[in-house]
Amino acid sequence: MADEPLDASPSAPSAAAAADGVFSPSSSSAAPAPALRPRREAFEHGLLPIPKLIFPEGTLTQTLAQLKERLAPGGPRVGAAALAEALQIPAEQAALALGTLAAVLPAEDPALGEDGAGEADLRDLLLFLYIQSYKRLVPRGHKDSPAVADVWPSTSAFDGCLSALSPIQFIRCNSRRFMPSQADEEAHQLSYLQKHMANILTLLAESLDGEDDDSMVLTMETFEHLGFLLQFSEGTPLSQGASFFANSDPDMPAAPVPASLVHDWILQHIASTLEFMAEKSSAKENSQQNASDPDVTMSDAVTNTRIHSSSPTGTSAPNNPGYYRNTTFVEGLSKTSVVKQTSDMKGHSIKVLNCHDSVIYILAPLKYATVYGCSDTTIVLGAIGKVVKVEHCERVQIIAASKRICIANCRECTFYLGVNNQPLILGDNHKLQVAPFNTYYPLLGEHLAQVGVDPNVNKWDKPFVLGVVDPHDSFSHPAGVSDVQAESATCLDPDQFMNFLIPSWFETQGPTKYNPFTLPEVYWASQRKKHASLEDIQKNIRELEIDDNRKKELACALHAQFKDWLYASGNIRQLYCLQGE
Repeated sequence: MADEPLDASPSAPSAAAAADGVFSPSSSSAAPAPALRPRREAFEHGLLPIPKLIFPEGTLTQTLAQLKERLAPGGPRVGAAALAEALQIPAEQAALALGTLAAVLPAEDPALGEDGAGEADLRDLLLFLYIQSYKRLVPRGHKDSPAVADVWPSTSAFDGCLSALSPIQFIRCNSRRFMPSQADEEAHQLSYLQKHMANILTLLAESLDGEDDDSMVLTMETFEHLGFLLQFSEGTPLSQGASFFANSDPDMPAAPVPASLVHDWILQHIASTLEFMAEKSSAKENSQQNASDPDVTMSDAVTNTRIHSSSPTGTSAPNNPGYYRNTTFVEGLSKTSVVKQTSDMKGHSIKVLNCHDSVIYILAPLKYATVYGCSDTTIVLGAIGKVVKVEHCERVQIIAASKRICIANCRECTFYLGVNNQPLILGDNHKLQVAPFNTYYPLLGEHLAQVGVDPNVNKWDKPFVLGVVDPHDSFSHPAGVSDVQAESATCLDPDQFMNFLIPSWFETQGPTKYNPFTLPEVYWASQRKKHASLEDIQKNIRELEIDDNRKKELACALHAQFKDWLYASGNIRQLYCLQGE
């Protein structure tokens, strides 16, 4: 999203204040200090709509403290079986929770494993369960709702914000003032952590002698686990940014510090960051009151343009050490094609937002990918090592090789998948289809190896289906709706399956010469049958004894039928790409 850079740092505190571990929002200096930011991955990819993982806010801390007491005798680590027993949930839901936790940890936990098949650190698990109470930011109301009501259905009990975020409305109205910006969402997450930090630290802290607040302490190791929720903008380790743990000797671990000191330090940093973001947002609004919406990067929405191979102006923050941006954005495309390779990426995540009638190729190894609010678009995601999330899309084709994929509130979409874990399906979905992965490009094999996706394991046809209503959305829902299971996906008919050809615009060399994921036999058989039928048709045409005029008429008829099929199937855009090679 083309917001102003989120991560420019507020002014540094004075040296005396820093030495005391105090960070005054009003203190200033010429040297910028690292800004404390929420880890967006935990909030964007780590929330599961499983009712028994979401505890009422009034009893949240007490319930998790009791859970901690129940699990602690088993040791500092928790496996799926112990979690299922403690929470009284099915074993497969407990395994899903640990797998999701593994996917959003800031660093791999060898004991847990990349897929969450091992045992999680109890502290990470408590943080993960705590943020299940988080409610996403509510979209702002659109100032011209009647103008868009005729192009998208009104919000139903199941839609949540689907209608408000329709890609059709985006194209029609050329404005996203009703959508939360990246800065809005980040401020909302920080405010949530600000409100709940005392309870979070209580869960993590250890008692020395008594039970009063002064006896509760945090070790440096436990403090580092807060990196699941918070991070410094320049990537500084959390403990190195805190004066009470900074420059600790690895051979002589720092002494535990009072939880109250940690609490004050975190709240002061959060308050400084929120103040800085508010001032920046206010200045931005004041300077652009009479301008068009700055969030809309219409440089992306270039009609009749076939290929963009580099980042369009305004889609990401400057590549400068003073900024911390780990996400690349592709946004607002209409009737065009885009390719993004490794050299085009900033950070380890990609977000494809509000694109319409386009073809988008993401040919790079990444950790996270989000596809949001797109319609009539084909999106290729080459190698995603953690999670792909697809939300509020209509009539899109997603071709993705990934560890995991989550699909929510989508309609008439087809997913060609190479996934190592079961596709997670939730929300209000209609007419979804899944099929095996169907493409390749020269560096795909190398990219899969880099991010840890195993092409020998593909669970594309084993969806894991949860409920219709997501409790993390800040919308009211009718009573009982949460008990309704989401509509699952059906397997694509093998006769409708086709391989997808990625154009080679660049002279990229690589060892991958074919689809690295094994095609199921029924799809192989259909491909062989189609190939044989095509050869028979070609042979019969060659053997026809007709004059040149009739041959031209036949060729024209075939051409017309093929053109109709291209438009009806949505493949005309890809043909333009292939012609541009």
